Amino acid sequence: MYKLYYILFAIAISATAFSQNTIKGKVIDAETQEPIFSASIYFSKLDKGSMSSVDGDFTIVNIPEGNHELVISSLGYATQTFKIKVPSNQDLLILLQPTAIEMEAVIVSTPFHQLQSENVVKVERATVGDLQKAGAITLADGITQLPGVESITTGSGIGKPVIRGLSANRVLVYTQGVRLENQQFGDEHGLGVSSSGVESVEVIKGPASLLYGSDALGGVLYLNPEKYAASNVSSLDAAVNYFTNTLGTEANIGFKTSGNKFKYLLRGNYATHSDYKTGGGKRVTNSRFTEKDLKAGIGYQNNKYRGDLRYNYNNTLAGIPEEIGAQTTSKTETLPNQKLNNHILSFDNKVFLKNSSFNFKLGYIFNDRKEFEEPEDDLAEDLPALEMHLETLNYDLKYNAAKWGNFETIFGIQGMFQTNKNFGEELLIPDAKLRDFGILATTHLHLDNIDLQAGLRFDNRNLETNEYGMEGEPSYFAPVKRDFNSYNGALGAKYNILKSLTARLNLATGFRAPNLSELTSNGTHEGTNRYEIGNADLKNEQNFQIDLALEYRNEHFEIFANAFYNKVNNYIYLNPTSEFVDENPVFRYVQDDAKLYGGEAGMHIHPHPLDWLHIESSLEMVKGEQDSGKNLPLIPATSITNTLRMEFEKTMFLENPYSFISLKSTLAQNKVSDFETNSQGYSLLNAGIGGNFNYINTNFNVRISANNILDKAYISHLSRLKPDNIPNMGRNISLSISAKI
Repeated sequence: MYKLYYILFAIAISATAFSQNTIKGKVIDAETQEPIFSASIYFSKLDKGSMSSVDGDFTIVNIPEGNHELVISSLGYATQTFKIKVPSNQDLLILLQPTAIEMEAVIVSTPFHQLQSENVVKVERATVGDLQKAGAITLADGITQLPGVESITTGSGIGKPVIRGLSANRVLVYTQGVRLENQQFGDEHGLGVSSSGVESVEVIKGPASLLYGSDALGGVLYLNPEKYAASNVSSLDAAVNYFTNTLGTEANIGFKTSGNKFKYLLRGNYATHSDYKTGGGKRVTNSRFTEKDLKAGIGYQNNKYRGDLRYNYNNTLAGIPEEIGAQTTSKTETLPNQKLNNHILSFDNKVFLKNSSFNFKLGYIFNDRKEFEEPEDDLAEDLPALEMHLETLNYDLKYNAAKWGNFETIFGIQGMFQTNKNFGEELLIPDAKLRDFGILATTHLHLDNIDLQAGLRFDNRNLETNEYGMEGEPSYFAPVKRDFNSYNGALGAKYNILKSLTARLNLATGFRAPNLSELTSNGTHEGTNRYEIGNADLKNEQNFQIDLALEYRNEHFEIFANAFYNKVNNYIYLNPTSEFVDENPVFRYVQDDAKLYGGEAGMHIHPHPLDWLHIESSLEMVKGEQDSGKNLPLIPATSITNTLRMEFEKTMFLENPYSFISLKSTLAQNKVSDFETNSQGYSLLNAGIGGNFNYINTNFNVRISANNILDKAYISHLSRLKPDNIPNMGRNISLSISAKI
C-alpha cells in the first residue's frame, strides 16, 4: 500500500497554470528560402515541441519563463540549436542548411540532454524503426546492430544485452525513465521488454554509476518511450509483420491524441513465433515464443509543470530449447518453458522555476516469473517448479540549478526498495529485501572549443535475506545481512581540435554490489549440470575505465575510433572445485581482479554529388582477462560490418525509398573461459528495401528485410545453446507494412 501512497503524493504536487507563453516561428531552407515541412522544433529540457506546417510555420504554447535551448532538426538538413529567452514577443525565423550529414537527435540518457555532437560522453543511439529495417525479430536482437553491443541468446525469443563484454547485473536497463528490475542475474532471463512503443535506444558504454548507481558498472541500455502526438493532433497507426523463418506474425496498433495541456496514448502488440529453423534446415525444438504487450500514457503540461504517467504490461511465454528433436511448426506451448508477467508503472514530474527546475521520477515494477518443467511424481503439470515475485519501487529526484556563468549543475538523490518472494517448489535465490540510496552532483562547463564535465556520487546498499531449510542439509540457505558502500566519480572533456575533428576523453569509476545469486546460491543450476555455491563474504566489484574517442566529420565523410581500458577489481566469477553433489561438479563464487580492453572504429562515406549513396564500415573488438591469466567468459568475438546503403527523396512510386546490403564477418573466438569451447568464425549476408507511399489520406510504410541470405549454419559464441551444438537462425525474410492516419 505504501507504493500507492508514493504515487498519490507525487500526483498531489502537480502545479497549476498561471500565465501562458507562446513561441511562434517559421522554418525555411537557407539556400532556396522555401518553407520546410515537418521539421521538428523541440525544447530538450522541457520535453516539449511541435512540427512545422506545409508553410513552415509552428506554434508552441505553455512555455515557462526563463532561458531555454531550442533544437531544430529535419531530414536532409543540419540540426541546429538556439538559445532563446521567454517571454519573447518576436517571431522566430529559422534557416536550416541542407546537408548530407544524418540528422542529429537529443541524447536523453546523459544528464544535460544535449545533441550527440555537444555531448562529453559518446553515446550510441538508434531509432527502433532503423533497427527493424534490418529485420530484427526482437528488441534484444535489434540492439546488436549498435557498435560495441551484442546479446546473449537462448533461441530467438530470449536475449540479454552485452556491452563491451559485460552483461547481466553489470549492465543496467532503463525503460520509461526508470530502472528495469527483472531478475536479470539469471542465464535465461531475457530483456523482457517489447520494441512496441519504444522510439529509440541509447547505449552508454562504460561505467555509468555516477548517474545510475549500482549495476551500471558496464554500461546502460536506455529505452526511450514513444513521444505523444503534437498539440491538437490525433493519430491512429497499425502495423503487421511476418517472419518466414519462424512463421511468425506480429500485429501492432496505437492511438495518440493531444490538446494544449493533456496528452494520451494507447498501444497494443501481439507476436507469436514457431520454433526457429537453423541454417541446416532443422527446427530447434521448443524455441517458440508468444508475446503480448500493452502500453498506455497520460501526459499534462503547462508553463509551470509537466507530468507523464505511463504503464506497460508485458506477458511473454517462451519455450526453453534443449535439443533439435521433434520437427513441428506448432506455436502451442510445451515444456519446459517460462511465463513472465511484467508490470511497469512510471510517473515523471518536472516543476519549472524561472531558470532552474526540479525533476521527480517514481517507478514501480512487479516481475512475476514462473518456470515450468516436465512434472515429477509429486508436482502437477500446471504448477510452476519455480515462481518468483520481484517488487521494486525506485525514485529519482534531481535539481537542475540555474546556470552560473557557463556552468550547468545538477544535484540528485536516487533510491530503490525491493522485495523478492518465492512461491514455487524450487529456489534459485531466497526471499530477500533490498534498499538502495545514492546522492550525486555533476556539472558541465561549456566554452567555445571545449566542454568539461565532472561529478561525484555516494551509494549505500542494504541487503537482507531469509533463512530457508535446515542447517546442514544440501538445500539450506543461510541468512545474509550485508551493507555495501561505494564512492564514484567521473571526469570528461570534449575538445574541438578542428571544425570537423573532435576528441573525447572520459575517466570514470563504477561499482556493482554482489547479487543474491552470487551471495546465496546453494543448489544445482538447471541446464548447466553444475552445483553452485554462493559466497556471503563477497565484496563490491569496483572498476575504473578510461575511454578515448576521436571523430572526424564533414559533409561527405565521417570516421571514428573509440578505445577503452577497463580495470575491474574483485571481479566475481564461478570457480570449479574437486567436489561433487548428486554427481554434479561443485562450483563456488570467488573473486579476482580482471581487465577488459578494446574498442570500435568505422567510417561512413556519402560522396557528393551522389548524396543518396552511403558506404559504411565498422569494426568492434573486446578482450577480457583475469589477473590470474584466465579468460573471462562470454566475451564477444571481433566482428567487421560493411554496408552499402542507398536513400532517395522520392521515386515514381515511393517517398523516402531505401535499400541496403551488408556483410557482417565475425572472427573465431579462441580466448575462452573454463566453461567454454572455441567458436568458429562466420559471415552473414543481409539486405533490405522499403519506403513510404500515400493512399486515401493514409501514409503507408512497406519494407522487406532478408537476414542470413545464404542460409549459413553457424553458432554464435554468445549462444547458450552452443554447448549442445545447436546452430543459430538460418535465412529469415521479414515483411512489414504499417499505416498511419
